[in-house]
Amino acid sequence: MDVKNLNEVSAFTTKDGSEIRELLAHRNSAIRNQSLAEARLQPGASTQEHYHPKTEEIYYITHGTGRIRIEGEVREVKAGDAIAILPGQRHKLWNTGTDTLRLLCCCAPAYEHADTLITDL
Repeated sequence: MDVKNLNEVSAFTTKDGSEIRELLAHRNSAIRNQSLAEARLQPGASTQEHYHPKTEEIYYITHGTGRIRIEGEVREVKAGDAIAILPGQRHKLWNTGTDTLRLLCCCAPAYEHADTLITDL
């Protein structure tokens, strides 16, 4: 049985600049076709705009407020919002609040640096 606690997994920085804690993925569990991680952005911070040729993502905001841009469309987001990001869609996330923006990221297939292409220069 694989059970991981958020407070017991190490953080690392993704290619787009966000800090994540990978809860379940092929790197640390029996999961093979997806991954679940928590990402954190400090107040005023943002990810680099990027896309994933193969991976679809779901972002679920658990704490804070922000703004997301997907393929040029911009929307304010807050705790409780779930965001669908399809393969190939350019996206960028900003923390617009005063608290750390925290979100769960579900990726299928699992997150890989090699499947992250930066478009922000």
